[in-house]
Amino acid sequence: MAMPSSVDIIDVGPRDGLQNEKQVVVSAADKIDLIHRLVDAGIRHLEATSFVSPKWVPQMADAPEVMAGIQRQAGVVYSVLTPNMKGLEAALAAGADEVCVFGAATEAFSQKNINCSIAESIERFAPVVAAAHAAGVATRGAISCTVGCPYEGEVAPSAVRHVAQLMKDIGVQRIAVADTIGVGTPRQVQAAMDAALQVYDVAYISGHFHDTYGQALANTLASLALGVRVFETSIAGLGGCPYAKGATGNVATEDVVYMLHGMGIETGIDLDQLVDAAAAISQVLGRPPQGRVSVALLNKRANAAA
Repeated sequence: MAMPSSVDIIDVGPRDGLQNEKQVVVSAADKIDLIHRLVDAGIRHLEATSFVSPKWVPQMADAPEVMAGIQRQAGVVYSVLTPNMKGLEAALAAGADEVCVFGAATEAFSQKNINCSIAESIERFAPVVAAAHAAGVATRGAISCTVGCPYEGEVAPSAVRHVAQLMKDIGVQRIAVADTIGVGTPRQVQAAMDAALQVYDVAYISGHFHDTYGQALANTLASLALGVRVFETSIAGLGGCPYAKGATGNVATEDVVYMLHGMGIETGIDLDQLVDAAAAISQVLGRPPQGRVSVALLNKRANAAA
């Protein structure tokens, strides 16, 4: 399949990127500012927050405040994570445009991440998905550890296909194929994508890659070659995985956008404004951006101003 002429980016930084921050409690105002900056840069789909227990994810305790404070822009999808019916009810009350449920391709990771088996997780998600659709809200499902698992090692593509089918059966509209610990290489990622493509049309599949071993851009390119045209990325390379020690953040949105633009693939995103957003949230966190493009362009700006 030929490379797509355009790609949609889902920025997961405000949720997936910030949820595991341990050093700094990011204020609702700073999260709202980040969301506004991303939208101003041209992001049209983002994960705004997560309606989960503040006991388990204290960084997301301000979800209602964040959702209430966003100045909504037409044509932008404000997605939230909802693990159960209680979370869904709060998400609907907050006006979420899309809810995301999250499963895993291995039993061990499912138990560590959400304290239940794969089958039990699908049982939990089924009423959430049904109620979301009844309310006119879109659904997305994330499948973690589709290439490698910190507990079970290499993951067979058949396991990805199995979970994708379970999600399809309960009505999840689109899925993300995630290399949660960033161990995948291009052929492995293509095998996982091929497995998902046996269940979902390519238009309803997104790639979600972490950069632990520096493979995320290569894996993005490998997915593009299969026709995948939706990718979940994180501004400034924010994020990680608390259940996968050593796993670094999601691939930086600015790095993916730079690559795509260099290939002549449209994103509708302004790279300079994206770098501004990366710099702003990194300043809040007290560290430089993790994205290579942000570092390069910020250094270039500084040199030009000197």
